[in-house]
Amino acid sequence: MTRRLAQVAKKVGVSEATVSRVLNGKPGVSETTRQSVLSALDVLGYERPTQLRGERARLVGLVLPELQNPIFPAFAEVIGGALAQQGLTPVLCTQTKGGVSEADYVELLLQQQVSGVVFAGGGLFAQADAPHDHYRLLAERNIPVVLVNASIPDLGFPCVACDDAVAVGQSWRHLASLGHERIGLVLGPSDHIPSRRKLAAAQQAAEAANGTLPDAHVERAMFSLEGGQAAATRLLERGVTGIICASDPLALGAVRAARRRGHHVPHDVSVVGYDDSAFMTCTEPPLTTVRQPIEAMGRAAVDLLCAQIQGTEVPHRELLFEPELVVRGSTAKVSVRQGPQYLRPTVK
Repeated sequence: MTRRLAQVAKKVGVSEATVSRVLNGKPGVSETTRQSVLSALDVLGYERPTQLRGERARLVGLVLPELQNPIFPAFAEVIGGALAQQGLTPVLCTQTKGGVSEADYVELLLQQQVSGVVFAGGGLFAQADAPHDHYRLLAERNIPVVLVNASIPDLGFPCVACDDAVAVGQSWRHLASLGHERIGLVLGPSDHIPSRRKLAAAQQAAEAANGTLPDAHVERAMFSLEGGQAAATRLLERGVTGIICASDPLALGAVRAARRRGHHVPHDVSVVGYDDSAFMTCTEPPLTTVRQPIEAMGRAAVDLLCAQIQGTEVPHRELLFEPELVVRGSTAKVSVRQGPQYLRPTVK
């Protein structure tokens, strides 16, 4: 008991006597300090006293698909900071191959009596064909939930998302203005909701330019540099000169694919990414990409979550945020070499 008091007191920055008063339900402690002590108990893995177990912890689950893509740590930083300003403690849950599943994380968070959960990025909620039972469990328990960048219509969770249609429209018009006519896409898996939206937007953009988007100009890949490289290689074999990618790592893979085939980026092949994650100004060439407004999206997600925690009804719909095309060195006008005799489809 003494060791527990000392650890909690140190973490919160109060005296052991203050911690003792909170645990024994005695007066003389501010509500802010009381909640901080209870959150520290949860974070340190101690059980709350019996009389306090009925209260929901001031913890919020932040579930991310991975941390290798810099966009996800960026979201975690914004959302975690906004939660801390509201007196809430984020519990980071990151999936790894062969590790703890998203459903297992939800079960663990429920055991910790979290106040809410934010799912950010490409979790199972972004995959139409994936199991969604753990989301329904959260809905049945009335746990406040906010989704970032994809929505599950039948669950009615509020969602904050970057407008995929606008993002692809900006990228397509940019490449078209540079003279590119053979534009290809590197997207995520076929059941990935944001990728479906990007594909629909590209088809509309092609039709608006009195053309069509051939199926051969659309490739799908896992969200990794290697996946982008493999998909882009197939597109380059079909004569594509401009490539729009569904993430920055996919775009970097496309750049590598072009170089492996002896092409120069951007003089031979133009590449556009998506996210504007960290270090995209440091690549060679610096990557033209679509910037997600991470700060605004993250804070909006926390505002929606806190409103639910406080018992306020929030719209169960998607809030779309405007992206911004950031033009750098990976796109350029079609060169003379990109005419009919250059980068033509490989004949097999």
